[in-house]
Amino acid sequence: MSTTTVETPAALSPSSSEGSRRVRRRGEQSLAGSLVSHGILIVASLIALFPIAWLIFLSLGPDTDDYLHPGGIWKKMTFDNYSFVLRHTEFFSWLKSSLIVSLGTTVIGVLIAATTGYAVSRMRFPGYRKFMWVLLVTQMFPVAVLMVPMYQLLSDLKLVDSYLGLVLVYCTTAVPYCAWLLKGYFDTIPFEIDEAGRVDGLTPFGTFARLILPLARPGLAVAGFYSFLTAFGEVAFASTFMLSDDKYTFAVGLQSFVSEHDAQRNLMAATAVLIAIPVSAFFYLVQKNLVTGLTAGGTKG
Repeated sequence: MSTTTVETPAALSPSSSEGSRRVRRRGEQSLAGSLVSHGILIVASLIALFPIAWLIFLSLGPDTDDYLHPGGIWKKMTFDNYSFVLRHTEFFSWLKSSLIVSLGTTVIGVLIAATTGYAVSRMRFPGYRKFMWVLLVTQMFPVAVLMVPMYQLLSDLKLVDSYLGLVLVYCTTAVPYCAWLLKGYFDTIPFEIDEAGRVDGLTPFGTFARLILPLARPGLAVAGFYSFLTAFGEVAFASTFMLSDDKYTFAVGLQSFVSEHDAQRNLMAATAVLIAIPVSAFFYLVQKNLVTGLTAGGTKG
């Protein structure tokens, strides 16, 4: 009887170099790819943070022309600019006006946008598709075109130089975008929840308030954040419709540091840094829901 000997290929040997080579999993980046992606992210982060760091650095210079010679700030850094802004300007009056207008725009704008988005998402009334496109078209008009008719409307309603008038003006900007945003988010909520609410005897508004709104919290957070930023940093409407010094918002108050022959850029920089604090605090409150709210409306089902 003859026997045949089968030799094991070297490629199949456990001790071979190919067998001991680490197999990369699907979707896993190579070391070079990981280094490149991390390098790009670091550079992008530095580019995004540089203006903020530069603004803070300029706010520490005591002289108005320090921005022309920024290297000299290192030797004379001081917080006197912040002290002057807090003690000798109308900073807290600007803060009060900005918060009243911003929070008012957030509450009223999100309420109108939520009811609008829910109605278009759930109800099929004549022209509901065209209605949403009309909201989108309103965003195409430049501020310069809207300024005169809006001023005329507010004047007829006796709302010029009033917080309510400015809030309503800002809602015209915030509501269309937020309505589209929330409509997309409401589309992701199963319609069976509305039917369950009706079975339990809830009215359409009761279903909306008690069942849908709690589920739409991430979308509401994004809409609220957008509305807050829209009102907090706007300049054109605020400088036109607010005539009293004690009703200036931050954006208008900053203009008081610029005159015909002088510009106190050090004080402007310090005020800008202080202005960022309320926005950062608001962002911290809603940050948990921002990512979910921004991405959830992109898919349906």
